[in-house]
Amino acid sequence: MYSQLFVEMESFQFTKTGQAACGDDIQIKVLKDENRYLAVLSDGLGSGVKAHVLANMTTTMALRYLQSNMDTLQSVETIMDSLPVCEVRKISYSTFSMIDLRLGGITRIVEMGNPQYIQLRGTEEVQPLKHETIVSKHWPDRQVECYELKMEPGDRLIVSSDGVTQSGLGEGPQYRFGWRRCGEMEYARERISSNPEISSFSLARSIAYQAYGISKNTCKDDISCMVIYMRKPRVMRLLTGPPFHKDHDIDFAKCANLGEDHTIVCGGTTANILERVIGNKVEIDISKLKRDDKLPPAGRLPGVAMVTEGILTLTRVCKALENSEPADSLPATARKIIEMMKQHDKIEFIVGTKVNEAHQDPSLPQDLELRRGIIRRISTALNQKFRKETEITFF
Repeated sequence: MYSQLFVEMESFQFTKTGQAACGDDIQIKVLKDENRYLAVLSDGLGSGVKAHVLANMTTTMALRYLQSNMDTLQSVETIMDSLPVCEVRKISYSTFSMIDLRLGGITRIVEMGNPQYIQLRGTEEVQPLKHETIVSKHWPDRQVECYELKMEPGDRLIVSSDGVTQSGLGEGPQYRFGWRRCGEMEYARERISSNPEISSFSLARSIAYQAYGISKNTCKDDISCMVIYMRKPRVMRLLTGPPFHKDHDIDFAKCANLGEDHTIVCGGTTANILERVIGNKVEIDISKLKRDDKLPPAGRLPGVAMVTEGILTLTRVCKALENSEPADSLPATARKIIEMMKQHDKIEFIVGTKVNEAHQDPSLPQDLELRRGIIRRISTALNQKFRKETEITFF
């Protein structure tokens, strides 16, 4: 059961007003072979660049120690011993939350100085299986809280910096002590209740914006929220190119069976195969054609989210993913494909390998590659930059 689950890990941050760099840092690492998902959120002393350096040093070391299964106390002491000393306060300091989630096993959380994590099963809070407080002999003024808990399908973990729980501090009787952990948890419950399938990113962003709003749309401290959500994966398929053997057209077309919200078809020949097998026609709204869009508009086919032109569109998508181009700079068709990819966890590419003779036209762009090469590049970009799972099947 657990091997079929997807662990969605996303975050959202606001930088303290007037500062050029966020004093909080978040790092995430997935160890697929071990079914482990590691994450660290750190809040550096103060704010701005110096705080960011402290936080980044902490997350980098903590992530390495988590991966190596280093003893908790030894890890914490090494981190604190390694941090540079603040010239003003004469202390080295950085708070942190370390998460080691193991599918089907025990999840461990180590916190020092940060607000306590929140675990929700639906809208109900889940208590840890075990809680232990450790005090370092090297740093007797620092308490380390160690938790063990069990993550079940549908559970969420919410981890924040104190910029969230202390938002609104002193802003009238309601927020005399800030928003606090209880306020953050109640708000998260409301958001989940109104949208039980809310994504990690949407929930993290919503919590951060709520904290920002409570502080009268200003950040008196860096605001960071990370949400981890264990659920069934959202899968989409992208079909492109005719199969090498025409006899495989029917099997190829059957791959477009994930439903209208989860399937994209790229290429005129590919669309023709689906039209012939399914018996429906592609409809294109010419009114959506823009002179400066540089790509043909998407078409509609029953059972499919969108039908687009092939290799030129995929090449544009590839470049946008590799270069992290902003969405508003992209042609509408490429933007919609990328948005759909980001909304899913696993992207399956069904690729026909028959060479299109039209692609040998010397007037086409020089960087136009064979379909297989472009799909591999898109797959790599999704893996490395967006932590998406990908699978390529050739026909």
